[in-house]
Amino acid sequence: MSIAILGPTFQDLATNVNSNISSLSLIFVGRAFGYLSGSIVGGILFDCMNHFLLLGFSMLATTVGLYLVPFCKRVILLIAMMYIFGAAMGILDTGGNVLILAVWGDKGAPHLQALHFSFALGAFVAPLLAKLALGTSVSAENHTEIDFHNYSALNQSSQADSESVFGIPENIDLLWAYALIGTYIFVVSLFFCVLFVKKSSKRENAKEFAQRSRRAKYHKALLCLLFLFFFFYVGAEVTYGSYVFTFATNHVGMKESKAAVLNSVFWGTFAACRGLAIFFATCLRPGTMIVLSNIGSLASSLVLVLFDRNPVCLWIATAVYGASMATTFPSGISWIEQYTTIDGKSAAFFVVGASLGEMAIPAVIGILQEKYPDLPVVLYTCLGSAIATAVLFPMLYKVANLSRDHQRKEIRKSEDQKALLSSSGLNEEENDEEDADKWNEMDFEVIEMDDTKTNSVIDTSRNVLVESTSDDSNWSLSNALLVESSPISGNQL
Repeated sequence: MSIAILGPTFQDLATNVNSNISSLSLIFVGRAFGYLSGSIVGGILFDCMNHFLLLGFSMLATTVGLYLVPFCKRVILLIAMMYIFGAAMGILDTGGNVLILAVWGDKGAPHLQALHFSFALGAFVAPLLAKLALGTSVSAENHTEIDFHNYSALNQSSQADSESVFGIPENIDLLWAYALIGTYIFVVSLFFCVLFVKKSSKRENAKEFAQRSRRAKYHKALLCLLFLFFFFYVGAEVTYGSYVFTFATNHVGMKESKAAVLNSVFWGTFAACRGLAIFFATCLRPGTMIVLSNIGSLASSLVLVLFDRNPVCLWIATAVYGASMATTFPSGISWIEQYTTIDGKSAAFFVVGASLGEMAIPAVIGILQEKYPDLPVVLYTCLGSAIATAVLFPMLYKVANLSRDHQRKEIRKSEDQKALLSSSGLNEEENDEEDADKWNEMDFEVIEMDDTKTNSVIDTSRNVLVESTSDDSNWSLSNALLVESSPISGNQL
C-alpha cells in the first residue's frame, strides 16, 4: 500500500511542491536507491538483531515517512524523504522473507506465497483508497479557471510555498490518503513490538533456526545464480506492468480506456494467482511451481511477440503472463531454502538483484523504445527474460543437486567411519578378553612359583635361625665357664 500510493497521488505531490512531473520523477530514483540501501543494511542487521524489533522500527519509520510526505514543500526534501522511506521498505521486504524462513524453514512455502499475495493485495487496494480519499478534490477544469483568473494570487502563494520547507498541503485529501495508510502501518508495528516482548518465543525460534542451519557446498554459486534469476524475472514483471498501457495505445492502437483495463487484467491475474498459490503450495513443490511458471511465461511472451498486433491474443497472453509471473519469486525463495539456509545477508543479496532488475531493465527499455518506436521492444525484452529464467533454473537445480550429492557422500563417509570404528571396537574387546585369559594363566603360574619360592625361603630362614641359636648358646656357655674359672674377674665383680 505504501509503495503503490505514490502513483495515484503523484500529480498532487507535484502540485504540492510547485514542480512539474518530469523534475519530480527523481523521487522514484531516490526511493529505488533507498530500497537498495535498506535491503543491504537490513540483511546485515537481521543477523545481529531481533527480527521483531527491527521490523517494528522499520514500520515505525515508514509511518513517520507517510505522515511527513504531504507536508514537504521542497523537491529535494521530498526526494530525501522518499530515500528514507525506500530504505525502510527495503528492510521490511528483506526481513519479511527472512522471518518466515527462520520460523518455518523449508516448510514455509504457503506462508511465503501469502506474504507476496499481501504485496499484490496492497497494490490493488492503495489506488482505490487514494481514489476515495481524493474523490472530492477540485477537478482539472476548475484548477484551470482558477489559474486563469487568479494568476497573481497563485504566484504569491507559490513564492510563499517556495520559502517554506514544511507546510500544510492545500489539498487536505492528500493528507488523509497518506495518514490513513500510515495509521494502518503504525497499528501493525505495535504487533511486532508485542512479539518482541515475548522473549521465550524469540529464543525458541533462534534455537530452532540454529538447529536447522545448514550450508551447501556451492552456497555462493547458488546465490549468484539466484541473483541473476530474480534480476531478469523482476525486471520483466515491472517492465510489462509499466509499459503495457503505452504499448497497447501506441503499437496496437487500443483506446486508453481499454488499455487501462488491459493493465488491470495483468495485475488482477497476478494478484489472483498469488492468492491461489497459497493453497497450491501445500500440495505442489516449489520447484514444480517454478517450472510451471517458466513454461507459462515463455509460452505467453512468445505468443505476444508472434501476434503483437492481434488484440485477442494480446488479452489472452497478458492474462496468462500475469498469472505465470505471480508465483515465481516466493517459490524461488522456498526452493533455495530446501538446499541451503538463507540468512539475512543471503536474502539481502538476491533482493538487491531483484531491485537492480526493477531499476535497470525498465530504464533500458525506455531508451530503446525511443530509438526504435516501431518495434515492440517491451515484448522482446519479456521474451528474452523468459528465456533467461528458463535457462537459469536448470543450472540452479544442477548446482543444488551437486551440493546435495556432496552432503550425502559426506554423510555416508561419516557413517562408514562410525561402522569401522564400531567393528574395530568389537575386535579390540575380543582381543582384550583373550589377553585377559592369557594374563590370568600367567598369574596362576607366577603364584605357584611364588609359593615354592616362599616355602624354600621359609625353610632356609628356619635353618639359619636354628644354627644361629645353637651357635649363640654354645658361645654363651663357653663364656660362662671362663667367667667362673677366672679369679680376677670374680674379685673385680
